[in-house]
Amino acid sequence: MAARIDHGVTSGTFSLDGQTFDVDNNVWVVGDDTECVIIDAPHDVDTIVGLVGGRRVRAILATHAHDDHVRVAPELARATGAEVLLHPADRVLWDMVHPDTAPGGELRDGQLIDVAGTVLRVLHTPGHSPGACSFHVTELGAVFTGDTLFQGGPGATGRSFSDFGTIVGSIRDRLLSLPSETVVHTGHGADTTIGAEAPHLDEWLARGH
Repeated sequence: MAARIDHGVTSGTFSLDGQTFDVDNNVWVVGDDTECVIIDAPHDVDTIVGLVGGRRVRAILATHAHDDHVRVAPELARATGAEVLLHPADRVLWDMVHPDTAPGGELRDGQLIDVAGTVLRVLHTPGHSPGACSFHVTELGAVFTGDTLFQGGPGATGRSFSDFGTIVGSIRDRLLSLPSETVVHTGHGADTTIGAEAPHLDEWLARGH
């Protein structure tokens, strides 16, 4: 059976630099009826386990380590028996959330993750955070961008460990080079496409966010 994408939304908070905000986070599950990977672990283990639906979880892939994306990662790992994989450049953020629990493994640029007869390719896309990663799935015409690229522009870079110039470079060089019809599945909010966002790069540079 071909791989598919399942989607859920969880609600909770995001905290950094002494401020806390209410947020809704997307959760993405890529796989078939037998096995899958989970992208991000925000807020609510039960919702995520419900999306999995008894399938074998090959890995839990963290787009980055802000608390709203990894809040329940250790608990989800225990519930599914899968390792949490995180780019090592985001370990400083992970340790703020889970100082006593390490991720199960590392993500690296260009890494290929096989699941259900399809492949997710890891793209290191720093800027929103130092270790932010996106996951490109050619066979599904999709890229999962976490908080790097949204409908309407780059993710936020006004907080610690973020940089606007870096995120724009990541988007320009790693994401906008993907086929224009590629669907962008984001960490928050609605989908978009590479083709819909690519014409606006100069606007984002001019506004500075």
